[in-house]
Amino acid sequence: MSIVSASDILNKATKGGYAVGAFNITSIMQMQAVIEAAAGLKAPVIIQTSESPAKMIGPEVIAAAYRELASRAGIPVVLHLDHSTDVDFCKRCIDAGYTNIMIDASSHPYDDNVRITKEVVDYAREKGGVTVEGELGTVSGVEDQVIVAENDSVLCDPDLGISFSKATGIDLLAPAIGTAHGVYKTENPKIDVARMRAIRTKADEAGMELPLVIHGGTGLSEGIVKRLIAAGGSKYNVSTELKYAWIDGAAAFTAQKPLVYNPNKLMQSQMDASAAVVIKWIKILGSEGKGGSNA
Repeated sequence: MSIVSASDILNKATKGGYAVGAFNITSIMQMQAVIEAAAGLKAPVIIQTSESPAKMIGPEVIAAAYRELASRAGIPVVLHLDHSTDVDFCKRCIDAGYTNIMIDASSHPYDDNVRITKEVVDYAREKGGVTVEGELGTVSGVEDQVIVAENDSVLCDPDLGISFSKATGIDLLAPAIGTAHGVYKTENPKIDVARMRAIRTKADEAGMELPLVIHGGTGLSEGIVKRLIAAGGSKYNVSTELKYAWIDGAAAFTAQKPLVYNPNKLMQSQMDASAAVVIKWIKILGSEGKGGSNA
């Protein structure tokens, strides 16, 4: 059960009251570090690539590395395309072997969001074994996080979130609740936990297995994270912190050993820094030990 779709592990997480870490990687070596760190804690894990690194490396190369690394990991591992706005690229990633796709048409009017998202869902269904994440509302960048948090019109309306999920057939919903991508520049970001809870309640009342996604995870306090999980979030995205770890890991190595020109040692320092981030979040999210066959 190493190569799985998101629904395979997230429905279980929703019922179990924990979240699965979804980590955005920018290289094959960082993917290896994330999977090995999760395997060491026997935790399920989601490997994510945003469009930019996926296009640079190539989805076929990423998927081939994923299949090899996941097959020997001994834990459930998902390969997810994150925040893609390109329908054709979503289809290419499905064909390559990604097991979960996020089509982000949230910047479009509602009807167009439904149409675009459903096109990717229909293609995934034709291929089989691939789940799809959609987004409703706006998950901002940190520079306008306060505006988003205070502007109800760009947050996910709970009733509309359920209608959107039914109309598109998505397997996961990423609702805008005030979180932001990047590192928060305010000490107490305004996160609408009650909105997350309302969406979870309405999905349950409708009898829907609909895992909810928490975007903008880097920089949130442990207390807020646990409140969001208790409110029904089961997929937790970490991106910026891993980018920092990868670059800072290299900087630390060259600062400490400026005359050591050994690429393997340099990359190992980056992998170690990345693994530390993964281990920290798995422990916070409560998914440690949840990746075994009897978990």
